[in-house]
Amino acid sequence: MTTFLLRGGHVVDPASGLDAVQDVHVRDGHIVAPDPATPPAEVFDVSGCVVMAGGIDMHTHIGGGKVNLARMLLPEDHRRGRDPVPRPTNPLELDACGTCAPGTLSTGYRYVEMGYTAAFEPAMVASNARHAHMEMGDVPILDHGAYVMLGNEELFLQMLAEGQPFERIRDYVGWAIDATKAMGVKVVNPGGISAFKFNQRRLDVDGKHTHWDITPRQVLATLSRAVHELGLAHPLHIHASNLGAAGNIASTLATIDALEGLPGHLTHVQFHSYGKEGPFKFSSAARELAEAVNAHPNVSIDVGQVIFGQTVTASGDTMSQLATAALAHPRKWTGADIECVGGCGVVPFKYREQSYVNALQWSIGLELFLLIKDPWRVVLTTDHPNGGPFTSYPHLIRLLMDKSFRDEQLSKLHPEVAANSALKSMDREYTLNEIAIVTRAGPARLLGLRDRGRLGAGAAADIAVYRRQDDAQAMFTTPELVFKDGRLVAQAGRILAVPTGGTHFVTPEYDRSITKLLRSWANKHGSIHPDHVAIGRDELCACCNGGRLLPAACFGTEEFEA
Repeated sequence: MTTFLLRGGHVVDPASGLDAVQDVHVRDGHIVAPDPATPPAEVFDVSGCVVMAGGIDMHTHIGGGKVNLARMLLPEDHRRGRDPVPRPTNPLELDACGTCAPGTLSTGYRYVEMGYTAAFEPAMVASNARHAHMEMGDVPILDHGAYVMLGNEELFLQMLAEGQPFERIRDYVGWAIDATKAMGVKVVNPGGISAFKFNQRRLDVDGKHTHWDITPRQVLATLSRAVHELGLAHPLHIHASNLGAAGNIASTLATIDALEGLPGHLTHVQFHSYGKEGPFKFSSAARELAEAVNAHPNVSIDVGQVIFGQTVTASGDTMSQLATAALAHPRKWTGADIECVGGCGVVPFKYREQSYVNALQWSIGLELFLLIKDPWRVVLTTDHPNGGPFTSYPHLIRLLMDKSFRDEQLSKLHPEVAANSALKSMDREYTLNEIAIVTRAGPARLLGLRDRGRLGAGAAADIAVYRRQDDAQAMFTTPELVFKDGRLVAQAGRILAVPTGGTHFVTPEYDRSITKLLRSWANKHGSIHPDHVAIGRDELCACCNGGRLLPAACFGTEEFEA
């Protein structure tokens, strides 16, 4: 690949300890040290610009069954009034549209136009893994990966209820990761999706599953230990109990306790940080959660920031989605069961500035960003599309970097929130270095991507070049240049190339004899044979449109802890 030089840019690369004006040399798709014997074939003058690694979104719903349901449920999202969205004028862009739940093509274009080069689907069901990989493979340019959903499938709960040896359950988890070519493990409402099928409407961390007589605490402790012992870089990805319910801060703190010191990543925590104080019996518990995260270095989080406007919520948590269905806007929703291993609920929703609850949700998300001290354990997300579309990230970045802008937005909200939110007393403003951590370096570290999220020698040349501006939203909306593996893919908001992205996954070691148990159970209860679930590497490459396979390393326990 052509050698080139980015000259005179302000390099902001916290993973490599760089925060200074300096050149960036690229050869064969990687960052390299300067070599006087090999002059660059091309030089880009990026003086006056900020140079960062490509953005990494580690929690965004971009592929799989429920995303397609969201697209189908909101055909109006793909139109302007009564007319279809106009066809793109760029010949490199195929027809694509959608804002709340954009199609696969539009997803790739819009992410890259903001300087992102990788995105991870957080909720892949084993029985639907091929479809998820095919959809992600259809997303142009972006590297991608997915977390397999575990903790609610009947076989796992049966093994837990019967007290089967932990090692057998760990082997089952290893098989599920390997078979689906996942990057990690996600648990949604631990045990709660299954309990909902037995007509339970709520399941706290220490509550009993009405049929299996196990608790979410047992599910969390077992899965977090299994993920740890299998050597995955990314901790157990946890959608905690009682999402969206007033007072759910108690469940969230109990979830942290259930980890017993093992690594855990709490996802979209804004939806899990609610108290019961005040006249509306719904209050911010952001400070309580932030204090807990600050005190537990084993815990990382992504925020799931609410953004005002129309969106669609799509979640495997059928228990919580039923509870919010009455608030749907427009007034329609759908729910589904997936092969007795998961669930799905899709509810369109509009967040309103003058809604007390919505305004408080917006405030809580920002409070969490500002109160948690270590940016390496915080990831910038909106839980796309649940809190808002990923295209709102530049707006969110400005809210974090500009207190006056934040205060201006706060003043427009429901008067009770505007007058009493703790946000107005928070003076912290994120620096460019911190923005680079929560959007790039931090996600790469949490996923174990050692050659991504940084610009040091040997890293992949995924690079975003932003023209420095006082308005951070304008700055991060349209980068000057975006490179993917050293190839210029976007310039000033226009797509210039559409290479196929690569697929990140892990292949943990486990005892293959667990397949005997899986086959026996499937013959009696299943509709999809485990042999048919497993995806080989050649098939994965075909599913992902011929993109590169990017296996990530698993670590021994000692290295993982180091």
